[in-house]
Amino acid sequence: MNKTFRHVFTQLFLVLFISLPFAQAQDILPVKIKVISGEIYEILGGRGARGGAYIGSNGVLLIDSKMDKKSVDETIVEIKKLTDKPIKYLMNTHSDLDHIDGNQYFPETVTFIAHENCRKEFFHSKRDGTPSDWNKPALMPFLPAITFFDRMDLYLGSKKIEFWYFGVGHTTGDAVVYFREEKIAFIGDQVFLERPQLIHSYKGGHSFGHVRALKKMLETLDAEKFCSGHSEISDRETIKKHIAEMEDRQQKVKSFIGRNKTLEEIRADFPKNEAVLIETIYNEIKRSN
Repeated sequence: MNKTFRHVFTQLFLVLFISLPFAQAQDILPVKIKVISGEIYEILGGRGARGGAYIGSNGVLLIDSKMDKKSVDETIVEIKKLTDKPIKYLMNTHSDLDHIDGNQYFPETVTFIAHENCRKEFFHSKRDGTPSDWNKPALMPFLPAITFFDRMDLYLGSKKIEFWYFGVGHTTGDAVVYFREEKIAFIGDQVFLERPQLIHSYKGGHSFGHVRALKKMLETLDAEKFCSGHSEISDRETIKKHIAEMEDRQQKVKSFIGRNKTLEEIRADFPKNEAVLIETIYNEIKRSN
């Protein structure tokens, strides 16, 4: 390596090294609220997943809570720009940290809602086996105080908001928040579009259950817009395509198992970024045999 090349290489490395933390910091954009229809909003930015809000005649419902105090504070500020009504309810669509950790930074006057299984998963050990922080008594006021099983209705003034449960999928407690008049559904992490679908097996999630739950959702709800935690708003055809792609993976893995291929051999037939999902499907099929 000559001096000139070494100098250029060193300078390039330093630029990249110094710029990386700044670039990573810039990835977390400030919270902003984007109207979807009428008084229904999508909450973007901050640290954590996309969420939602509905401003009713006598209060506000939020859907999911981000991850840290800064993001929650920004959310509250943005809501106050739209209304002086209080945040009365917060619905956790499921138990992933990027949807629930912000609960603890809201006023204790907020009532938290979730599916019964979701509340149980608040106390589930983390992926690495360490205990959940939600076992701490200080966090008790920020746990879901209202839970449901199959479905529940919430009224904000005369507005009815529907909560639905369609079965085990991404986790065991994924809920759908449905605005029937507007045909808008908030579905949490039940559909990933820009990355392979996550199925949290360690929490009891199940890929075949995931497909069944999505089919049941489409059969039950006449929704036209689906708001998810990590993707742009999608339509029914996009959800159907996602289901078909999941079923195609499952059938391929089942076929490979029938030909006595190993997990490593099967993984090699799929994109590298699908390795975790393929292993999940593989294990589910092997356990069912």
